[in-house]
Amino acid sequence: MIAWFEIPVADMQRAQKFYETILDVTITVNNFGQFVMGLFPEKPIIGQANGALVQHNQYVPSLTEGALVYIACEDIATILDKVVEAGGQVLQSKTEIGAGHGFMGLLKDTEGNRIALHSNA
Repeated sequence: MIAWFEIPVADMQRAQKFYETILDVTITVNNFGQFVMGLFPEKPIIGQANGALVQHNQYVPSLTEGALVYIACEDIATILDKVVEAGGQVLQSKTEIGAGHGFMGLLKDTEGNRIALHSNA
């Protein structure tokens, strides 16, 4: 069970604007000395992961390295429709996973990260 995730960013303001635009959320940016973190809205229910954008010299955005984070949403197509205008790239359009597991899609964010989306519809 995932409890927390961190998405590496090179430019916090650019990344904050991108994710706020495509997800229609407010990201709260905090400076913790060496770490600058953009906190996604809290998910107080156990089993719903929460996370942050992180700007730090040890956090390197990547399209191919590291774990793939899936962000839950109501409808992947709605979010993917906003990606290009927000400065990102659609890597895979809404695709049925099969066997009743819903749908997924992939995007490249403004920082160069590969991020997945998941929805049941």
